[in-house]
Amino acid sequence: MSASSEFKPPLAKTLRWLSDHAGFPGSRLAAPAEALLCLAALAEAENSAPADSFGLLRRVPREQAALRSHALRRSHAQFKSDNSSKV
Repeated sequence: MSASSEFKPPLAKTLRWLSDHAGFPGSRLAAPAEALLCLAALAEAENSAPADSFGLLRRVPREQAALRSHALRRSHAQFKSDNSSKV
């Protein structure tokens, strides 16, 4: 399996950069700088991910209509009884 085809976590590239250029884990950047780098890496991974990954759902009009009609049928079939008139 080649290195380009294997799965890499979103922060792997950032961790590699930190170890090459900032001497991580022997020395560390300031906490806000590390947090900013991690957030940037996660944002880049989110933007580069395919639309169908991570379970993102798109609204399909046909399915939405079916769900609405199902909910309407259920609301008509079930009624709440008012027990206040019982003695």
